Amino acid sequence: QVQLVESGGGLVQAGGPLRLFCAASGVNFSRDLMGWYRQAPGKQRELVATVTIGGRINYGDPVRGRFTISKDFRKFTVDLQMNSLKPEDTAVYYCSVNRFGEDYWGQGTQVTVSS
Repeated sequence: QVQLVESGGGLVQAGGPLRLFCAASGVNFSRDLMGWYRQAPGKQRELVATVTIGGRINYGDPVRGRFTISKDFRKFTVDLQMNSLKPEDTAVYYCSVNRFGEDYWGQGTQVTVSS
């Protein structure tokens, strides 16, 4: 029943911006912890950002100050605004939701940053 669909990924130049979207269904949009993670080839999946009710937000250290996560209650999407992109940001970005202690994932969207 839970469905997460990412969009907005692509190839961008270093220093540029990119905005990712996660369309969510089958979730408690206002209560469930939702966020973004990423995984580069040969590396483990790492935290990008999470957000929950009241705007409580947690960012991973590599993206803090450059990325902004937000919820769009009109479109039911979790958006990730990425600025000042670096080649090391290159990864597959996954949308995630935690419901009753269980994690659910989208298919992922590729972000490639050229130097």
